[in-house]
Amino acid sequence: MSNQQEVEVSYDVGNEFFRLWLDEKMNYTCGNWDGVDTLEAAQVAKLEWHARAANVGPGKRLLDIGCGWGANLEYQTRVKGCTDAVGITLSRSQCEEVNRRNLPGVAAKVCDYRDFRPDFKFDSVISICMMEHIATPEEVREGKHIGLYRDFFRRIHGWTNPGASFGLQTILRNRVPRIKEDLEDIGFVTYKIFPGGLSLRLEDIIKAVNPYWEITEVYTRREDYEKTCAEWLARLRKHEGTIRAQWGDVVFDDYDRYLRTCVRGFHMHYQSLAQYVLRRID
Repeated sequence: MSNQQEVEVSYDVGNEFFRLWLDEKMNYTCGNWDGVDTLEAAQVAKLEWHARAANVGPGKRLLDIGCGWGANLEYQTRVKGCTDAVGITLSRSQCEEVNRRNLPGVAAKVCDYRDFRPDFKFDSVISICMMEHIATPEEVREGKHIGLYRDFFRRIHGWTNPGASFGLQTILRNRVPRIKEDLEDIGFVTYKIFPGGLSLRLEDIIKAVNPYWEITEVYTRREDYEKTCAEWLARLRKHEGTIRAQWGDVVFDDYDRYLRTCVRGFHMHYQSLAQYVLRRID
């Protein structure tokens, strides 16, 4: 599991830094580009997809695991009418941003999911690209990852009511590059930008959800993530001067390389993305 220091390497560069090149609500995950042509619309479509997957609505209690800067919590409470929502993250900067939004009925906590002790049980769960932080590359090589993922699903089962729904999204690693430069770039992203974590394989989820959750739908969105990363890269470059002046040349160069690597990785099928609709096995 990524520790707090590793997570903050990834997400605590500075809220204003990410605000420059993410969408206006600061979603830092793949958007759904079906029938839309702007990053903002694609991110709203993604949040609407998860609202359906998790059966979010008035009177429902929602848990957002890996809540980021609060875009999903804001959408599910202000737009979908969710009554009570809890978001957990290991990033102090992200938690500060969630609290700054002053969302109705929302509590945000800096908390490792393994230490989470909820005050009540949830009807809906959403976790968007958080599972990548559960198993380190070393744990994957040692074969420990399936057990760690299964423990994650077990804990969520215990935090939910019968009939609960779960909208899950994970980055996938598909095939290993055979081009030396691509392999080096992916290694750079893995160890410099997101230390302590690793993307999953689709079969990892299939193995790990049992006996706690039933997968009722799976969608893959490799091209959607390529398009999302390309938009992030264009926006990052638009603010190159500001970023170099305020955060330094290394930050700009690292993030430019990271986003270029992501665009190519999704294009070359090194990576993909999956969205899952899960139902609690009661």
